[in-house]
Amino acid sequence: MLRSKWMRVTSRLLALLLLLASAARLPAADPVYQLKVVTDRKDAIYEAGSEAKFLITVSKGDEVIPNAAVKFVVDDFLKSGEAAGLPAGSVTTTDQPGIVAVTGKQPGFLKCQVSFDAPDGKKLQAAAGAGFSPTKIGLSLPVPDDFDAFWTELKKLLAAVPLEPQLTRADQPGMKDDLECFDVQVKCLGDAPVSGYFARPTNAKPKSLPAILWVHGAGVRSSAAGNAIQGAKHGMLSLDINAHGIPNGKPAEFYTELTNGRLKDYRATGRESRETSYFRGMFLRLVRAIDFLTTQPEWDGKVVAVVGHSQGGGQALVAGGLDPRVTIIASGVPAICDHSGRAAGRINGWPKLVPDGSDGKPDPRILEASRYVDAVNFASRYQAEAILSVGFIDATCPPSSCYAAFNALRGPKEMLDEPLMNHAAPPHIQEAFLARVLDHVKRHSAKP
Repeated sequence: MLRSKWMRVTSRLLALLLLLASAARLPAADPVYQLKVVTDRKDAIYEAGSEAKFLITVSKGDEVIPNAAVKFVVDDFLKSGEAAGLPAGSVTTTDQPGIVAVTGKQPGFLKCQVSFDAPDGKKLQAAAGAGFSPTKIGLSLPVPDDFDAFWTELKKLLAAVPLEPQLTRADQPGMKDDLECFDVQVKCLGDAPVSGYFARPTNAKPKSLPAILWVHGAGVRSSAAGNAIQGAKHGMLSLDINAHGIPNGKPAEFYTELTNGRLKDYRATGRESRETSYFRGMFLRLVRAIDFLTTQPEWDGKVVAVVGHSQGGGQALVAGGLDPRVTIIASGVPAICDHSGRAAGRINGWPKLVPDGSDGKPDPRILEASRYVDAVNFASRYQAEAILSVGFIDATCPPSSCYAAFNALRGPKEMLDEPLMNHAAPPHIQEAFLARVLDHVKRHSAKP
């Protein structure tokens, strides 16, 4: 028996050695053409009125390709090239990068998009952004005078609704005995409840755990048990909620049907009035989710973190401005920001809630209603800790809309600038957010 086992091990080792030897004889992959554009400043941030230079290179492998004709166009996210009074055309590289120089005349962002027809037949594209005095981007319209009164009244109505949470055990594969997970439904104002996955460490002492709420980007999907469990693994009461108060854990067809049916284009539903806007219910569910977390006997009475990206990033800003129990928000490429941007001559953020009328100006009725569901206005009420991210070439949640929110925040804050990032939540941003939340927890746990 020992001889048979030894022969099997030897056979496997021989097979592995043959595989490695075969791989070593494979020819190296041919180098491919690459197109790159960056700014002449690593941080890509300039003073308004100063010049930025976009540096363009074409390479093949490690070799820089000279005499490459590269097309380019600069845009301000609303208009491009000549229509915006910005450069467009082509530039030919030498042994040095091709240069496109542009001046940002006012606080905001410009984007340079480049393309190159490579000799191998592929069309390459790249883009980079530059910010000009972004911390001076202000509110596109003032916060409505009755903004706080409107939301205070809604919170009073919400407070009159009993929580009556329903928890159904929903432990996930691979979970250890030191954690437990539940599908949770909590009553809210209106027909849609808070719907999420709630996880916590087992046998935690009363008043010993911070709380974290995870909120979702755009789309129609189940809550994510993985997020809830991740927070619980770090010693928190952890709740992940979907954006619509819909059931969790259903087959994909269930969410597809909702996407194509009742929740199709949900973002524009009721946008003509602050009373009927779809975001009204979404935002109240944030408060109700925090109600649930903070009524748990294990909550430490100190920390409530809210984390999200895109639509979730916008929700994080709203939660901070709407609920004083929130102590830190992590908001990645936030959506639902600067709905009234067009009124100030700049692009509005997702979901581009306010359309233009036949006169080319923002629809006045929808514009007025949008001010009550603008995450920028909620940000102006938030005074605790915040960390945000922004992509300088993000056309979905344009950087000007993200910075409008960031600048409105009134507490300690940090922006993670990404000059080459489009609309994304890459791992390093997610890791930075979680690290900041855990540091926040550590600092607050040390306080008496």
